[in-house]
Amino acid sequence: QVRLVESGGGLVQAGASLRLSCAASGRTFSTYAMGWFRQAPGKEREFVAGISRSGHSSYYADSVKGRFTISRDIAENTVYLQMNSLKPEDTAVYYCAAEVALDYSVIKYEYHYWGQGTQVTVSS
Repeated sequence: QVRLVESGGGLVQAGASLRLSCAASGRTFSTYAMGWFRQAPGKEREFVAGISRSGHSSYYADSVKGRFTISRDIAENTVYLQMNSLKPEDTAVYYCAAEVALDYSVIKYEYHYWGQGTQVTVSS
């Protein structure tokens, strides 16, 4: 089992930055892929960013490329999502996800473990 706990969400103005954290426990952190997804009201949960087991490869949705950065600290069992130049359309609940059977994935259905989510609200 893998337990994930997100933190770092909040209310910010457009153009600001936030850093989300996801603390993982339950298995050796370096053995599973990690991802960030988000879900806005009335919309499907969508992929935001993913990172491989080793942390050497990362992947981004086109909508956040160049503004968001995913990273993982294996010693701290934590994955981060640095979000810069935030826009109102980034407003959503952000979820951390983990999958032990893959090196990485951009597909939400391939992740078995999820956190409870953290709200990010960007005002214009």
